Amino acid sequence: MNMQDLSGQHNFYRAFEDRYRGSRELIKSRLQAYLPFILPLQTIYPECQTIDLGCGRGEWLELLTEYRFQPFGVDLDRGMLMACKERGFSVAEMDAVTALRDLPKESQVVVSGFHIAEHLPFEALQAIFEQALRVLKPGGFLILETPNPENIQVATANFYLDPTHQRPLPPLLLSFLAEFYGFSRVKVLRLQEPQELYAREKFSLSDVIGGVSPDYAIVAQKNALPSVLARFEEAFAKNYGVSLEMLEGVFEQRILNLENQVQQTAQAMKEVNRRALEAIRSASEVEKKIVEMEIRIRESVERSESLELQVYKSEQRAIAAERKVIELERNLRGGE
Repeated sequence: MNMQDLSGQHNFYRAFEDRYRGSRELIKSRLQAYLPFILPLQTIYPECQTIDLGCGRGEWLELLTEYRFQPFGVDLDRGMLMACKERGFSVAEMDAVTALRDLPKESQVVVSGFHIAEHLPFEALQAIFEQALRVLKPGGFLILETPNPENIQVATANFYLDPTHQRPLPPLLLSFLAEFYGFSRVKVLRLQEPQELYAREKFSLSDVIGGVSPDYAIVAQKNALPSVLARFEEAFAKNYGVSLEMLEGVFEQRILNLENQVQQTAQAMKEVNRRALEAIRSASEVEKKIVEMEIRIRESVERSESLELQVYKSEQRAIAAERKVIELERNLRGGE
């Protein structure tokens, strides 16, 4: 491989990150989420040296410098290191584990790695936890940010957009590693979720699939005196981001509410049908009574007509009898 090929290879990941990770300003604004954890360190230690593993374009180094930390970054990508050097940051071409092993014990207040854990073999990741605990001062932090596989879209598609990714790392795994290697407490920060989620009253299936915070970080703190740890209580007490469990719960509750509404509607329709059947039965009974009344009326009419006929016949017989009487009277007068 010639030098031009090497140059192209080193520049690939810088170009890839420029396109898919976001602008410097965006990344830098997102990284401010960690300031509530690390700023109290400056009230404890006069010198706050930090090391950033896989420092990339140096957004974290820039933010730390602005807040008067003394950051140092390592990376294996020369294109990234060139971007850092152009901005005057202290960086070196070195792998993460070697860089940590070269540091003195309890020399750093922060060991950080943003989107580096998913690139590493598991053995290297274990070594980072072990060495980070060694090089951190009491109360210092290990911060590891990585794609969040709780987000279904990230876990099944977006994670594999980067050809250098090894495997997704669930929050429970990194939390367990921190506890296993001796950190006193661990906080999971879920990050970069769509802010419009917080304004919604209802969540759709697409929200469940893609609305979970697409990134997360573990913030693991090395043990220290209670008076030191107390300075970080506020940051540890907060909840950060949107979990899959949260969206599943809200969405499931929406489904249950819809099912209840369907059941209530079905019950109401059943009641309407019952009343309709009762009305039909009542109408049938009324109709039956009407028919009976019509029959009775017809019978009454027929009886009335029969009676009228009988009266008529009686009248005719009376007239005939009267005529015979008159005729007999005439005959009697004629005989005299």
